[in-house]
Amino acid sequence: MTDMLVLNEMVRAESAFVDSVLGEVGKVIVGQKQMVERVLIGLLTGGHVLLEGVPGLAKTLTVKTLADSLHVRFRRIQFTPDLLPADILGTMIYNPREGTFAPKRGPIFANLVLADEVNRAPAKVQSALLEAMQEHQVTIGDQTYTLEEPFLVLATQNPIEQEGTYPLPEAQVDRFMLMVKVGYPTKEEEREIMDRVTSDTPRKADRIITPEALMHARDVVRQIHVDDKIKKYIIDLVFATRHPTEYGLGDLSDFVQFGASPRASIYLNQAAKAHAFLRHRGYVLPEDIKAIAPDVLRHRVILTYQAEAESLTSEDVLKRILERVEVP
Repeated sequence: MTDMLVLNEMVRAESAFVDSVLGEVGKVIVGQKQMVERVLIGLLTGGHVLLEGVPGLAKTLTVKTLADSLHVRFRRIQFTPDLLPADILGTMIYNPREGTFAPKRGPIFANLVLADEVNRAPAKVQSALLEAMQEHQVTIGDQTYTLEEPFLVLATQNPIEQEGTYPLPEAQVDRFMLMVKVGYPTKEEEREIMDRVTSDTPRKADRIITPEALMHARDVVRQIHVDDKIKKYIIDLVFATRHPTEYGLGDLSDFVQFGASPRASIYLNQAAKAHAFLRHRGYVLPEDIKAIAPDVLRHRVILTYQAEAESLTSEDVLKRILERVEVP
C-alpha cells in the first residue's frame, strides 16, 4: 500500500505539466479535448496516432499547436498521389567536387511528423513510412539511420473524398496505436472558433516541455500500476473480438471476420496507463480501459460483407462487446 501511495504521489508530481500543455493548446484550439488527449497519449507512449475526420476540424492545427508547446522538431508532409519514398526519407546526393555521394535527409527526420492525408500516397510511400513507424529507422541507399527519440507519426485522413486515394493496408493501420474519430464542434465552440479566427490577435502556444522531460514522462507512464484483474479485462475485451460466442455474443460471430491482433492488448495496456497519467493517477481503473478501448480497437476489427450489408460498423460491435464483457 505504501508503494502505491509513493507511486501515486510521484505520478501526480510528474504529470503536473499536462495541465500546462492543455492550457497552451487551448489558447489556439477550441474544444476537441478528446483529440488533444489522444495525441498526448501517443506522445507519452510512443504510439502512432491516426486522426480521421472531415476537412476543417483542426486536425492539422492541433498537431502543429501541440508541437509548438514542446521543444521538438516538427515536420508536416502533404501526401499526394505523385509522392515518392525519397520525398519522405531523403536520398543520396552526388558531390562532383569530391566525387562522393552524401545523404540528404528527408522530413521524416523529426520528432513529430504529421502525415497529412496519408491515404493519398501510393503503396511504395506507405511501405517506406511503415519502416520508420515500426523500426524507428530509415534506409537511404545502403545505409540505415536511426531516428531520434521521441519519434511519433501523426497521420490524418478524410472519411469522404475517396477518389484518388489508396486505402491503407491492414498491416499499416495496425501499426497505429490509436485511430481517433474527430467530430464537429458544438454551437458554442463554433462561435468561439469564428470569433478567434476573425479577430486581429494571433494566438500561438508557448514552448514549455523539452524532449528530455517528455522521455522522462514516458518512463513514469511505464511504471503506472495495472492490477491483474485489469489485465484480465484487457485480454477478455480483445478475445471477445476474436471469439464473440465465448462471451455470450454469438449474434456477432457472423459479422466479425478478423478480431484484434495481439498489438491491441499491448496498446490497450500502454494507452490506459497514459490515460491514468493524464488524470494524475498512478494506477489504471476500468474506466481508463473503457474510455480508450474504442480508439485502440476500432481499426483492428475487420467486419464481414454481411455486416456491411446490414450497415453494422466496428463501433457498433465494440459497443456491444464493452457492454457485455464483465468489468472487474
